[in-house]
Amino acid sequence: MAAELLALKDISLTFGGQPLLDGVDLSVRPGDRIALVGRNGSGKSTLLKIAAGLIEPDAGQVFTAPGATVRYLPQEPDLAGFDTVLAFVEAGLTGGDPMHRAQYLVDHLKLDGDKDPKTLSGGEARRAALARTLAPEPDILLLDEPTNHLDLPAIEWLESELVATRSAFVLISHDRRFLTDLTRETIWLDRGMARALDDGFAGFESWRDRALEEEEQERHKLDREIVREEHWVRYGVTARRKRNVRRMAELAELRRTRRDARQQIGTVALSVASGKTSGQIVIDAENLEKGFDGRPIVSDFSTRVLRGDRLGIVGPNGAGKTTLVKLLTGTLAPDAGTVKLGTRLDMAMLDQRRDALKPEMTLKDALTGGNSDWVEINGQKRHFAAYMKDFLFAPEQAGTSVARLSGGERARVTLARALSLPSNLLVLDEPTNDLDLETLDLLQELVADYAGTVIVVSHDRDFLDRVATATLIAEGDGGWTEYAGGYSDMVALRGHGVLERASDRPRVAPKRTPPLSPPAASKPKKLSFKQLHALKQLPATMESLQAELAGIERKLADPALFNRDPGGFSALTERHEAARAELAAAENEWLELELLREELGG
Repeated sequence: MAAELLALKDISLTFGGQPLLDGVDLSVRPGDRIALVGRNGSGKSTLLKIAAGLIEPDAGQVFTAPGATVRYLPQEPDLAGFDTVLAFVEAGLTGGDPMHRAQYLVDHLKLDGDKDPKTLSGGEARRAALARTLAPEPDILLLDEPTNHLDLPAIEWLESELVATRSAFVLISHDRRFLTDLTRETIWLDRGMARALDDGFAGFESWRDRALEEEEQERHKLDREIVREEHWVRYGVTARRKRNVRRMAELAELRRTRRDARQQIGTVALSVASGKTSGQIVIDAENLEKGFDGRPIVSDFSTRVLRGDRLGIVGPNGAGKTTLVKLLTGTLAPDAGTVKLGTRLDMAMLDQRRDALKPEMTLKDALTGGNSDWVEINGQKRHFAAYMKDFLFAPEQAGTSVARLSGGERARVTLARALSLPSNLLVLDEPTNDLDLETLDLLQELVADYAGTVIVVSHDRDFLDRVATATLIAEGDGGWTEYAGGYSDMVALRGHGVLERASDRPRVAPKRTPPLSPPAASKPKKLSFKQLHALKQLPATMESLQAELAGIERKLADPALFNRDPGGFSALTERHEAARAELAAAENEWLELELLREELGG
């Protein structure tokens, strides 16, 4: 057996009085491909930081072989102190590393090497950190959620890089397919302890389920033994006989063991509030056209979505997936073509940006919509504290602001709010972001069993395989093609998966070669002041119009309004149509500016 490159022995760490890690071991040898799995909050990221030397454990030993190189990918990288992205990536190289590798990774991760790191978005900073981590091809890679902010072409490219690398790696990810394809050993962090499986993630879940079942059986046997001993204490000892001190001590020990046993972390209790049954035809779209600045996003596209369909939408970043969803749901007007929505539709939407969550909102207000202690699901009122518990929040978190929640907690809040709204059309834009594997399981089951219609945009191939009855893929230049089945079915039919956009493909020519003469009509290098101002103001305008529309719709819902005030009814109806047009125009302008901002690199 090869010598250890990295060894963590008997690692213990306590946070807030509770042991986060309790006697954990981790060993990495040349060629190891290790999946590090566990619930959110189980200590996976903390263990990687200890391995990388960024955190000192309370107890235990960390050994790194002399001369072994270790590179760690954090979830929140720091790019301070560098003038360009390329300089930041090149700083990760060592003396013997080929310098061209930095440029290779920058190009394949769709980054601008000349860009100032201070101007990068969170996703761009993550990709830059990934490029810096991979650049030197170290002995050990410690990768914490490397697929975050990557689209499908980039995820599949990263898979091929890791398959070919000589580096051993320890990998944290919520992407099942990614873990299954890459790993050959699994470390499961559970209630402070680490359990090892000499198999990749493909064999992990069945092994975990067997372990939990055996644990439950042992707990049941312990409970029965306690009952027997308690029966002896009550009825087997008379007043004339001296108590058996040994048996009393054994009973006390059994009770202590049962009391101190760390229970398995609870699971999220997912349920969706169902609305009335929609019409058979949910969406009927014909010859849709949509483009921005001469670039086609949707071109001559037609589809029909029926009640009960579960439509997956895939494509590279910037292909227009969210734009297509807005067209299909009637929230964005097409340049040409028609969209007819079916009857009796109640739509609930989980947006990728989590825009429904305002940073200053409390957790309670985010769940209830504010001004209430209750959440109504399927016509029944539930106290918000009970609903919080379903999504693994403690009662004392009720007043916590959204800004202070972790990414996983924000994902659960958004999910809880969307699922509490009565619906028969569920629109999910990147719903798997920041969810742990167990919560993903429950979400997959919920979507698969949902009685209504589902439209889901996702880069998670396993999720799409489990829930989608049809997959819609961006072909480029505004083209979209629909395939029956999930992502794997689509790949089998077309021979390949999602391809990157032509404009995103790495350049073969060397970078930063000055042109011999300036182009005749160069594009602006940044947004104008007016465009930047509009980009900042439009979200507030859209929010105000949405609130106004909601208020008008509440008034129009009064069945007696027309008889009581025909003039007022007409005025409200006219204003409703005008506000909808204003909202569509504002959204259209915002989308155009967002696309332009992305094309200009920030």
